[in-house]
Amino acid sequence: MSNGEWDGAQFFKSGVSNDVGCVEVTFHNGRIGVRDTKDRSKAPHAFTPHEWECFIQGVKNGEFDLPGQ
Repeated sequence: MSNGEWDGAQFFKSGVSNDVGCVEVTFHNGRIGVRDTKDRSKAPHAFTPHEWECFIQGVKNGEFDLPGQ
């Protein structure tokens, strides 16, 4: 998807983000976009609602926790 497809999208970032790193998320035209806040010139990674729900459920289940944490 090109950046033009995300025109008008409102991105949100976590309140726990900092200067070291953060990502932003948008729900736009039936897709979910995720981008690096520091490099907004690149097109967001795009996900379907099903893909996003699977990811969120995996996060809640601890499937993506960093090793040793």
